[in-house]
Amino acid sequence: MIVETAAHHFFHHGYAATAIEQVAADAGVSKVTIYNQFGDKRALFTAAVECECEKMRGSFSMDAMPHGTIRERLTMLGEAIFAFLFRPEMIQFERRIAAETEHDPAIGAAFLEAGPRRMKAGFAAWLRHAAVTGDLVIDDAELAAEQFVSMCKGMGDLERRFGARLDADESRRRIRGAVDVFLAAYAAPGHR
Repeated sequence: MIVETAAHHFFHHGYAATAIEQVAADAGVSKVTIYNQFGDKRALFTAAVECECEKMRGSFSMDAMPHGTIRERLTMLGEAIFAFLFRPEMIQFERRIAAETEHDPAIGAAFLEAGPRRMKAGFAAWLRHAAVTGDLVIDDAELAAEQFVSMCKGMGDLERRFGARLDADESRRRIRGAVDVFLAAYAAPGHR
């Protein structure tokens, strides 16, 4: 309950504007309880980002792996990645964290480590598994994970940062294109 409450505050108000006292009050615990469990505000922030990103990382677990052809699985993952990253609260949160990182670079470092880097590691593990099962041929799963996510986001990532409305058909076309290019580079013979 504490981490979920903290995530709500950090995502809606930013790091600097989130007060431990308010998180404690909203979670129905004392401030001392939060400090005993997490140590400090930055550790609570890290736990909140990890909690939020776990929603996406769950898509990369072997248990939650989508079924179907490698094309179908990559398409589903591309759509999940896109939906997660392009949520309005995620866009707002990224803007706040970027602004706060100007004054405190450690906030940005904590965010990158707890969120994007862990998600990349989860997706890279999924890609390595797809290579073991013979669907893909990948030497550098971390690089391949970056490439796939970057292609799925495409120009839409920049557009969303500057307030442009995203067209759903264009987003689906972008994801299909990302899957096509990715499979052209990494599909095992007979899996394109």
